[in-house]
Amino acid sequence: MEQFDGYKYIEGGVCAAKGFKANGLYCGIKKPSMPNDGNEGPINNMKNDLCLVTSDKMCNAASVFTQNKVKGAPVTVSQKNLKATGGKAQAFILNSKNANTCNADGEQKAYRMCELVAERMNIKPEEVLVAQTGVIGQIFPIEPVEDKIDELINGLDYDKNIEAATAIMTTDTVKKEVAVEFELDGRICHLGGMGKGSGMIHPNMATTLNVITTDCAITSAMLQKALSEIVKITYNCLSVDGDQSTNDTCAVMANGLAGNKEITSEGEDYKVFKQALYIVMMNITRMLAKDGEGATKLLECTVSGAKDLDTAITVAKSVICSPLFKCAMFGADANWGRILCAVGYADAEFDINDVDVVIASDAGSIHVCENGAGVEFSEEEAKKVLLEDEIKILVKIGSGKGTATAWGCDLTYDYVKINGDYRS
Repeated sequence: MEQFDGYKYIEGGVCAAKGFKANGLYCGIKKPSMPNDGNEGPINNMKNDLCLVTSDKMCNAASVFTQNKVKGAPVTVSQKNLKATGGKAQAFILNSKNANTCNADGEQKAYRMCELVAERMNIKPEEVLVAQTGVIGQIFPIEPVEDKIDELINGLDYDKNIEAATAIMTTDTVKKEVAVEFELDGRICHLGGMGKGSGMIHPNMATTLNVITTDCAITSAMLQKALSEIVKITYNCLSVDGDQSTNDTCAVMANGLAGNKEITSEGEDYKVFKQALYIVMMNITRMLAKDGEGATKLLECTVSGAKDLDTAITVAKSVICSPLFKCAMFGADANWGRILCAVGYADAEFDINDVDVVIASDAGSIHVCENGAGVEFSEEEAKKVLLEDEIKILVKIGSGKGTATAWGCDLTYDYVKINGDYRS
């Protein structure tokens, strides 16, 4: 991970901050599979599918959700809960395997999950957030949650971040969590998060499901401002397959237990906090991109020289979202024309004659385009560069100060296999 002065990476994920507990378990939302021949018992696939993150005290909270017109029931319920409390939350319950989307009784069941937690924590249902992920359009079974809610809450602990992080995985192959330690107002603060996502990932919003916790004292308004600013340059610059989910959710909960003077406005303390949020969200973004369905390579496109940030973001995302470019990277083919093509159709203003492109990895770098035209390079050396599992595309489009990075992955045969058989 990239190092940042004044910030230390630590273990703990969503439990790294003071006062946060978590737990995850298998409740049976997804039933054990049967072998094709039917001659043996159920296949043991009882992986965690339900989790809970709670704070010892009420938190200021902020969130961002999918911009898809089709919204999962948990998205609607969480939005209503945050509005009802004025940006407060003390618990967050999540499940995998079933998205609870496009169901007539979806909101009722999503709210029931909040009630189940609230009844046992002696708080209001509106003070609980809910998120769900998995197959769309299948009736959500609330009974497994009701049956396991006591075990879930009784098992809460300050070191069960891994149990929670694995419970939100669907086609993910690895858990995704990051945490950092930093100082504010002479007090040691912590900020950590967990995320999930492998497919159906595309801007705009906070792609996938993400829970971020901090013991820093900050108002809901400033928390929302920081989250919205950082989402723009992290999760909103992530694309795996061009499909935007119906359930995308990212929520930050701040309980103030670090004891720093509460951040109520922009200033040096706000900048320090926002940088911590960036470090965690940027690293989770990279993890999400690298674990894209069927992916073999992490792709990172950095655009510099733009007239402003928005222009740089637009061009970087255009490259990362190009299916032809993604396929070329899978085949380790230095077909730089696909990069320039994607740069060229980006909805942004710049002079194509100022465009330079460099392809780089740990194996070296290759300058493939200068002033909008190709330059000679060794195909053999380019192949070596592109056979690495992390590829950087460096695009310069002028002499401006705008710079942005977007993240994605290659497009492989396995992506089609996974999504051709997703529901089973």
